[in-house]
Amino acid sequence: SDGLFHGVEFLPEDFRDTPNEATMRLDEKYSTLPAEEKGIHIINIRAIEDIGYVRTESTLLNSFSQDPDASCKYGLYFRDGKRKVDYILVYHYKKTSFSRTLTRRIHFNDMGPRSIKQDQQLPGKGGQVNMEDGEHHMDYHEDDKRFRREEYESNLMQAGLELERDEDTKIHGLGFVKIHAPWNVLCREAEFMKLKMPTKKVYQIHQPHGLLKKINSVVQKMTEPIQPKVAEHKHQTVKRLSYPFSREKQHLFDLSDKESFFDSKTRSTIVYEVLKRTTCTKAKYSMGKGEGRKKETTLLNKRRKCDKYGITSLLANGVYSAAYPLHDGDYEGDHVEPNDRKLLCDEWASYGVFYKYQPIDLVRKYFGEKIGLYFAWLGVYTQMLIPASIVGIIVFLYGCATVDENIPSMEMCNQRNNITMCPLCDKTCSYWKLSSACATSRASHLFDNPATVFFSVFMALWAATFMEHWKRKQMRLNYRWDLTGFEEEEDHPRAEYEAKVLKKSLRKEYKNKETEKEKLTWKDRFPAYLTNFVSIIFMIGLTFAIVFGVIIYRISTAAALAISSSPAGRSNIRVTVTATAVIINLVVIIILDEVYGCIARWLTEIEVPKTDKSFEERLIFKAFLLKFVNAYTPIFYVAFFKGRFVGRPGDYVYIFHSLRMEECAPGGCLMELCIQLSIIMLGKQLIQNNLFEIGIPKMKKLIRYLKLKRRRPVAHEEHMKKKQRYEVDYNLEPFAGLTPEYMEMIIQFGFVTLFVASFPLAPLFALLNNIIEIRLDAKKFVTELRRPVAVRAKDIGIWYNILRGVGKLAVIINAFVISFTSDFIPRLVYLYMYSESGTMHGFVNHTLSYFNVSDFQEGTAPNDAMELGYPVQICRYKDYREPPWSENKYEIAKDFWAVLAARLAFVIVFQNLVMFMSDFVDWIIPDIPKDISQQIHKEKVLMVEVFMKEEQGKLQLLETWRDKDKRKGENCNNHSPRSSMSHRGSVSSCHSCHVEV
Repeated sequence: SDGLFHGVEFLPEDFRDTPNEATMRLDEKYSTLPAEEKGIHIINIRAIEDIGYVRTESTLLNSFSQDPDASCKYGLYFRDGKRKVDYILVYHYKKTSFSRTLTRRIHFNDMGPRSIKQDQQLPGKGGQVNMEDGEHHMDYHEDDKRFRREEYESNLMQAGLELERDEDTKIHGLGFVKIHAPWNVLCREAEFMKLKMPTKKVYQIHQPHGLLKKINSVVQKMTEPIQPKVAEHKHQTVKRLSYPFSREKQHLFDLSDKESFFDSKTRSTIVYEVLKRTTCTKAKYSMGKGEGRKKETTLLNKRRKCDKYGITSLLANGVYSAAYPLHDGDYEGDHVEPNDRKLLCDEWASYGVFYKYQPIDLVRKYFGEKIGLYFAWLGVYTQMLIPASIVGIIVFLYGCATVDENIPSMEMCNQRNNITMCPLCDKTCSYWKLSSACATSRASHLFDNPATVFFSVFMALWAATFMEHWKRKQMRLNYRWDLTGFEEEEDHPRAEYEAKVLKKSLRKEYKNKETEKEKLTWKDRFPAYLTNFVSIIFMIGLTFAIVFGVIIYRISTAAALAISSSPAGRSNIRVTVTATAVIINLVVIIILDEVYGCIARWLTEIEVPKTDKSFEERLIFKAFLLKFVNAYTPIFYVAFFKGRFVGRPGDYVYIFHSLRMEECAPGGCLMELCIQLSIIMLGKQLIQNNLFEIGIPKMKKLIRYLKLKRRRPVAHEEHMKKKQRYEVDYNLEPFAGLTPEYMEMIIQFGFVTLFVASFPLAPLFALLNNIIEIRLDAKKFVTELRRPVAVRAKDIGIWYNILRGVGKLAVIINAFVISFTSDFIPRLVYLYMYSESGTMHGFVNHTLSYFNVSDFQEGTAPNDAMELGYPVQICRYKDYREPPWSENKYEIAKDFWAVLAARLAFVIVFQNLVMFMSDFVDWIIPDIPKDISQQIHKEKVLMVEVFMKEEQGKLQLLETWRDKDKRKGENCNNHSPRSSMSHRGSVSSCHSCHVEV
């Protein structure tokens, strides 16, 4: 070992005083470790094995070979090229000038004859090198973080994991700890986690027979061009029987290839469980003097009693800056080795394959069940939008085809009717002809016709069918992914929760109170709950205030345009005001969405939920509530409030005593509702969902590139070299959860279902958006995000309940939209109660009331009463009121009450009928497909058979042994000795028989 220099090994801190010569030696078996911040922390495995500290494989190694990247496949393996990297921990460190010098010596003396002893004094106890005068002391907190890392990594090795550190990276100031889980750890943890693994037993999946088989084969041939070219997506006729992994029953599983038995997703999940469970409780404070050190020591002693630092706590405290599993390899390039990531990129995360099915099984294999379920749900939702879009297009085309036959719009456009309408605003607005609203009336018929009522019923049943279809699809995936019988276990406490409990414990200890195992009660959380309640009420009030501000804008702008000198401006007042107001609403909604998302997260954090699941559910509830109110409040205003509180000529309702409330167009508010809904929906999808998701990552990449150009030329050249896999993945964006992805789709689902009576084309636009959204999200997950930790899940969680709630709410809202916003009910009432000819002729005249212009309040009459070219005595306005020549002039007429009664009756009938039909669909369609329930039952029977055969085999083997033992015993007893020598031989032979048995 005096020849080539290969490494220096030290024991961990707890064993560095052991007076064993083997604790410090050079050996060709060990790799070199670069110097840490102020010393070299390496482990002599052979000495530790002798003491019984850890296993031989559990090594913390740093190696610098001549061509390391060739053997380790650019960071996917340890330096030996055999052990796969399952997880990465990243930390920041500060190098002193001494440690940099020492690192250089290790590099340049690799081939030299001298050992490191001849160059530098070996570190003493604790791995600390005494610094000479002029060297600055290491930052106290950095020292603490380093000790925590050392202890945590030591605990990980005790848990059986194998570690390798790399600080000689192209990213300055970052160190990487590579983690590998050996076979015995994988087996142990798989048994703890009750992971279902495929056994050797293979059975036939139930196949349809007869006509169904023929139909299936035809469908498969027809859909073959749109199937992804992925092995996992091919139709399977056989399936391996799965069983929770057990080390005692390893003979059940096919362990011929141990390297691939646990895939990369499962391995990283297992390592993450170990990281969460492993704690760090003895952080040491080597620096610090005097009172400061005494105080910190006291704090440390208290921490030891009640605090544990798992990986979540260490990440939150900055001990590690990141923790993530590695991607399988590169996804682009000429000489890229085939891997699942590249396959996903080619067959899934590409816009060129938008027409193909998603390879959901491969997505699940790579990203885990939770992300797989999200994309499966998104795929089912997008598929179900196809029939909804077709029906919506038919309804829209029906409106286009019948627009010329619509009698009310024909009457409104007829110039000979010569109906003079009352002014839309005080003084500045003049009288106007009803025929000028002809275009608006014709456009309203496209969305306000009898077919929209049918479409509303259809969409309510569609929502119920979609939910049932998804439940059945979910059960199929659970069966295919071996999740039947899976129950989620209670998650580990969050780092913030543990820190809060620690503070509470320290306060009690400071008051000399006895402390048991502390937990947060409602009293501890009451200030947070109060803050949540007040903040949510304030933000909802803020949304209402903004909508009210837009209303003020609409009214004032309409009044300003009315006195415009431009004839074009005066003629297009309603269109101009509506379009600009909707754009303002859209911009405000997009801005507030981002603000409310941040506020919802902050409100959830101050509540300090115990587990990640609890945190996610509370965050989802708050974010959905705020974003729902934000997105739909302007639409609710137009649908249910605009034009309801206007008053009448001579007695209008005013805001701030000067601004008159705006009223609906003669054709009703449904057209304006359609414009509002379409612009907000399309704007959110284009700007927020797509432009932001594409633009923001591109902007971040551009910023990184500009920073790179500003670096020194040497650093730039270094940067352009091929990085290790873990360095490349570190530069990717961290995975932030599925909440934003689900949220945008749920809000879109609301646009599709809640106001679909006013906008039948909403499903079509949602479908076009989702075709892009699937590939956009796929590209983001595969190419722009760090690989998430695979999480097992059997359903989509709280999102399913939100979808059901939105579906139920959609029935009620559509009933009110048809009844109160459209003219469907007034037309029915007129047709069956007031029409003399049994047709719709005279309907427009029936809905307009009369007003005598002499009854205008002082100062409200038009300034230019002769704008139409003749004096006006009587003008008309849309309302059901008594005429001026009646005894009760301008009072509400009986026609109003008849229409109101019909509207309320329609709401009740429509709501109950559609709810009943939805529940009937829910009841008639079973949640679990029949073939899947049969397969699950078959699996149980097969598993019982396997164990019964195993028991029978054991019993037969035992009986065989007993019979053999019995026969040999009889042979020994029946043997007659001829001499003492032979007698002794027979006894020995009997003994040998027993020993053999």
